[in-house]
Amino acid sequence: MNMLKNITFAFILITLSASSLFAQLGQESRVGTTAAPFLTLGVGAKGAALGHANSVYVSGAEALFWNPAGISVQNEGNSYASSFISVSEYFVDVNIYGTGIVIPVGKKNAQSIGIGLNYIDYGRMDVRTVEMQEGTGATFGAHDLSLGFTYAQRLTDSFHFGTSAKLIQQKIYDMVAQTVAIDMGFLLKTNYLNGLTIGASITNFGRDMTMAGINTETYVDLDSQSEGNNDGIIGNVKLNNWELPLSFKFGVMVPAIKQKHLELLLLSEIQQTNDNKLNLDSGTQLSYLSKTVQFHMRAGYKDLFLGDNVDSHLTYGVGLTLQTSGGMAIGVDFSQVPFEYLGQTSIIDVKLYY
Repeated sequence: MNMLKNITFAFILITLSASSLFAQLGQESRVGTTAAPFLTLGVGAKGAALGHANSVYVSGAEALFWNPAGISVQNEGNSYASSFISVSEYFVDVNIYGTGIVIPVGKKNAQSIGIGLNYIDYGRMDVRTVEMQEGTGATFGAHDLSLGFTYAQRLTDSFHFGTSAKLIQQKIYDMVAQTVAIDMGFLLKTNYLNGLTIGASITNFGRDMTMAGINTETYVDLDSQSEGNNDGIIGNVKLNNWELPLSFKFGVMVPAIKQKHLELLLLSEIQQTNDNKLNLDSGTQLSYLSKTVQFHMRAGYKDLFLGDNVDSHLTYGVGLTLQTSGGMAIGVDFSQVPFEYLGQTSIIDVKLYY
């Protein structure tokens, strides 16, 4: 219990510190003022279908990208070990990939560790110059990457706490920026309202990012007024630092209907980031449940408070989990997010529970 108190106190302290930071932002818009915005996109079809209200209702390897505490929660396969892979077809040939694995450790599977990778491939583009505007014949690529290690523990039968440390990288052509950050989160399942669950997470708490590479190198003449000095000293242009999109989420999940084979979940999460206004995401999941089959229909409404500042609000999708005779289970999730101006994006996940 002392460990539980210490962890809860630390989480509250960090939450208050983050809230103080957000309070200092005032009314000035800071949209587009942070690095690595891909960290706010979310990973996986289930979270996307639920309108990103997924931090409070997540388990298995998928939790690596939403709330680290979730990897210590028993997953849909009635186990604590799982693997996950997600592929998203985004805009203009941009592809988003996510993969992770979670392994239980310790007595009674009370602790879990996991590794998660989020990778965005922007494809190949032509190198163009002022002199050769149709292209030089060469190409270059760009990508975003987040690689994290997560540890979580089931401190009581109803309270879960987890934390992640991750490497974040953005690269385009010969330029790269990278830093490290941490995520923290908890989940608390209560005995009220058929098992109301509350959860919170702080993500992307880390150092600023700065681009660096050969394109910042230039020749410097330290004393242009003198003759015979070295006018070919290589120097680096100092670029601006950019903050990470620090995010705080607090959410609730209520089982509105909970019967033997039928379940209806209502989810809602409030989110505050340091580069946008206060936001609300909500989702619902209707499920048919049996010992061998779980079928889910999902819908969500994301970014409620952002109004016309975003291109899409409605989300939807389905999920299916099959239990095998060998004790393993396999799950497949699919979701679509219709955008008004940019078209429709699709996400498909495959999960393995063992």
